[in-house]
Amino acid sequence: MIKNIFITGVPSSGKTTLIKKVISGLTYPASGFYTEEERLDGRRCGFILKTLDGKSGYLGHENIQSEYFIRRYGVSIDNIENIAVPSIVPSDDKIIILDEIGKMECFSEKFQSATLRVLESKNIVIGTITLGGTSFIHKVKSRDDIEIIELTPENRDKLPDIILVKIDELLR
Repeated sequence: MIKNIFITGVPSSGKTTLIKKVISGLTYPASGFYTEEERLDGRRCGFILKTLDGKSGYLGHENIQSEYFIRRYGVSIDNIENIAVPSIVPSDDKIIILDEIGKMECFSEKFQSATLRVLESKNIVIGTITLGGTSFIHKVKSRDDIEIIELTPENRDKLPDIILVKIDELLR
């Protein structure tokens, strides 16, 4: 049974905006996280993890000193493991939001383990996944219980409702 629905698309295509629309349209309990860009003077300087229960912290930022970098952004493994990971723990009758399975998040082995646990749980998982990716990301994409939908300018406005209908159908 396909109960994990993921959106993919080019960077800045609107994946997180779509996830936030799905979150606002949910009529079922949910937990998880999404990631927003931080901009300073119109220029992206970092990414903030935000959980559905109100926790937040930097995923990556140009001022973070870390042994892990993607382009100019240092990655906070602590925030991935202490903010994102606890938010995606499988929980009875909750939809899990996982935005995103990307290169930064995958620097954390705890994140990878937590992702596999939630994908294998009975919970419905709605998330985003990078277009390319690591061997772990390709492993997730090849699962039999995952549907991946590419976000395009043509389907962008319809996808939130399509995903909400899929959730309703899965919960019947």
